[in-house]
Amino acid sequence: MLPILNIASYKFVPIADPNQLQAELRTQALAAGLTGTILLAEEGLNLFLAGPESGARAFVADLKADARFADLAPKESWSATQPFKKLIVKVKREIIRMNHPTIQPDFSQPTGRAPAADAHTVRRWLDQGHDDEGRPVVTLDTRNAFEVDVGTFKGAIDWRLNKFSDFPQALLEHRAELQNKTVVSFCTGGIRCEKAALFMREAGLKHVVQLEGGILKYFEETGGAHYQGDCFVFDERIAVKPDLSALQDASPEPGAQRPKRDPRAGRLGAVLQPET
Repeated sequence: MLPILNIASYKFVPIADPNQLQAELRTQALAAGLTGTILLAEEGLNLFLAGPESGARAFVADLKADARFADLAPKESWSATQPFKKLIVKVKREIIRMNHPTIQPDFSQPTGRAPAADAHTVRRWLDQGHDDEGRPVVTLDTRNAFEVDVGTFKGAIDWRLNKFSDFPQALLEHRAELQNKTVVSFCTGGIRCEKAALFMREAGLKHVVQLEGGILKYFEETGGAHYQGDCFVFDERIAVKPDLSALQDASPEPGAQRPKRDPRAGRLGAVLQPET
């Protein structure tokens, strides 16, 4: 087994003390030997971290000891070397920027989250060409255009977004095209497609679900059926393949050339524009 465990997770949950939690999580992650990014906001947590298995699992165990994160279920993959150069722990207005901070799960309602379909359900729908009620199914990629170019679902809708905050306007321009269809929104790890699904529901689309766990969970559970290419990630691996192996080692042989990154990917670095 490769030595570095990569973990990715998010949760929308009220956090009244993000600044205090920032200090606590930074200390815990450093003690565990982890690097990567943790984003905190009053609406929740979003993280992409990597390090030795013992440290990563200890960090997750400590995090789940907090009742707010007890049901956290990080997605996992392995790499030969550390894909992040440093640890970043930030408090933000939103854990994924949409410039619509009111678009978030309704924590007061059991059904406040965006409806979701698991990987096996989405694969079955794509196999048969419709959902379980016979409604046509379309997949909607909520990621940035340079990510889509690395890989996406066959036939997925791609609005060539430059950044996730462009999504609301794009949806309003294309809303009529999605009527009377079941729309499966998807992204890398789930956070963008959840916010996108919430916005689409607010915009009046009735049959919208997010792909639970995003592309990474879909790869883990289905091996990437109906998906073409790889999944871009915001770290030195560049992308992961459908078997969740890294497209490239973070430390290539001397003289080896890396694939070119989109300049925006370099600017965003590990900040997931999870863009988890």
